[in-house]
Amino acid sequence: VIGQPTKSKRPKEPGENKIRPVNKKVKPKTPKMKERESADPSLKSQSILTQVMDKGRFQKLAATLSLSAGQSIELRCKGSNVTWNYPSYLDTFKDSRLSIKQLDKYGQLILANSTAADTGEYSCWLQLCNGNKCRKDETKTGSTYIFFTDKEELFVPTPSYFEIVYLNPDKPAVIPCRVTTPSAKVTLHREFPAEEIEADGTDIIYDVKKGFVYQHPTSDHKGIVYCKAESQGAPQISIKYHLLYVEVPKGPPSATVAASSSRAQVSDNVHVICTVLGEPDVDVNFRWQYPGQESERPVIIQNFWRLINRGTGQTTRISKSVLLVEDFEARDAGNYICIAQNLHGETTVATKVELN
Repeated sequence: VIGQPTKSKRPKEPGENKIRPVNKKVKPKTPKMKERESADPSLKSQSILTQVMDKGRFQKLAATLSLSAGQSIELRCKGSNVTWNYPSYLDTFKDSRLSIKQLDKYGQLILANSTAADTGEYSCWLQLCNGNKCRKDETKTGSTYIFFTDKEELFVPTPSYFEIVYLNPDKPAVIPCRVTTPSAKVTLHREFPAEEIEADGTDIIYDVKKGFVYQHPTSDHKGIVYCKAESQGAPQISIKYHLLYVEVPKGPPSATVAASSSRAQVSDNVHVICTVLGEPDVDVNFRWQYPGQESERPVIIQNFWRLINRGTGQTTRISKSVLLVEDFEARDAGNYICIAQNLHGETTVATKVELN
């Protein structure tokens, strides 16, 4: 009874009064629900996310939800410090159709005039903060995958007409031809030779939220593929995906460094090149230490990378950093040290240039 006046402060939600008796009936079973939640993560993850329905009603969300494109949706997440996750497409274009607000007791996400491209996962969680440090509260999260169905757009639209998918032998690869209608029949096809690729449910599986997943990619899978979808009408074709096979050991960069000459004369131009062969989708950052650095000797540094085919069906990324010393002087003689870093660690290599 004491709690009722507090809740009635929200005039926009008169329907809340109607559902209070239901909540009261459930209260005695709360401890049992908690036990079930801890045993079943899927129950736990749905505990704080609801959809606002007509006339102030609220509905807890299942793992998936289907809406027609064009509809608007309002989601709420209980808590005073809520973080949201939603399809990155909406961030990329700074979409004004998306509105996110934090109110006293809940976070609110509103998506107006939905399109097929908005199909994807919408989730939220509570942040636990201590000073400036915050962490995710794993016990208070919610998630649902929303299909915005559109018979004109069976595949979720993408910004490009062609995508590269890297096939690593040690991790699954995803051909992300996602659909807007969960009941659509989706098949995978190779462009050349023209044939359907069977999804056997073991090595190649179809996941309606991801696309086709190659569980154990091999060089035999490389090539150009596309997806075909059918649902009560003419079949539709996805964009094309270029599958490139990669076989580069994971770990810190495999770096080498070499100078255009190990001995230089005064006024020569000297190039020192640091080269890394690595995974196509892993960035490499370069740092240099060189003899004239402390005296602020001007040098020119250029970084670039490209993909190369190693002739065995494998694709590798070659990254280079070139340090140029113009008008070589006595102070430029000594060790040139290249530090190459990727997400797995860093490697230091050095070469010496002497004054002739």
